[in-house]
Amino acid sequence: MPGPQTLAEYRRKRDFHKTREPSGGDGDGAGSGDEPVFVVQIHDAGTLHFDFRLEVDGVLKSWSVPKGPSGDPHDKRLAMPTEDHPLEYRDFEGTIAHGEYGAGTVIIWDEGGYENRSTDGRGHEVPFAQALDAGHASFRLAGHKLRGEWALTRFRSGSGGEREAWLLVRHGHTAHGGTPDPRRARSARSGRTLKQVAAEEQAQA
Repeated sequence: MPGPQTLAEYRRKRDFHKTREPSGGDGDGAGSGDEPVFVVQIHDAGTLHFDFRLEVDGVLKSWSVPKGPSGDPHDKRLAMPTEDHPLEYRDFEGTIAHGEYGAGTVIIWDEGGYENRSTDGRGHEVPFAQALDAGHASFRLAGHKLRGEWALTRFRSGSGGEREAWLLVRHGHTAHGGTPDPRRARSARSGRTLKQVAAEEQAQA
C-alpha cells in the first residue's frame, strides 16, 4: 500500500483548522532524498515521552518510547507503535492546542539520516519495510545526538486484544551521553527546551 494512504488514521484524529500539525497533502510520499530520515521528538502530552520516527515508504513510521532511546545495549526500551505520520512532521516543533489529540508541546530532540542494516539468515540485506513486517529491523543512525546501530524488535503482536509492542535497543558499544532529562533537553533545531517553546507560543497567541 503506498505510504500516503496509511495517513488516514493520522488525519482522522486531528482537526487541521485547530492544530498547526501538517496534514500530509499531495506529494507527501515523494521521499526526503537519497537517504531516509529519522526524527526523535519529545512530546509533553498527557504523559511526557519520546516519539521515535523512521521514514519508510513515504511516511514516518512512529513509536512512542516512554523513557527515550538509550545508548546502553543492556537497556531494552519499550516502544509502542502509533499511527504513521506525514514526512513533514519531521519539521514540527510547537504546541498542539488544548483539546486536540496529543495536546501539549513538541520539540525536535534529534534528527538525521539512517541506513538499513537488516539482513536475513544468510547475511543478505532485507528491505526495511519487509524487516519491520517480519518484526525485527536493524539500522544505523547518523543524528546530532544518536549515532550508531540500533534495532527494533516486536515482542507482542497485538493479537488477542493486547496492544502491539516493540523494544528499541542499542547495538555495539555503549554510546556516550545517555538519555537526557526530557524537561531539560534542548531542541536540535532551535536550542529551546519544552518550557521555552510553550512560553514563546503562549506569548504569541
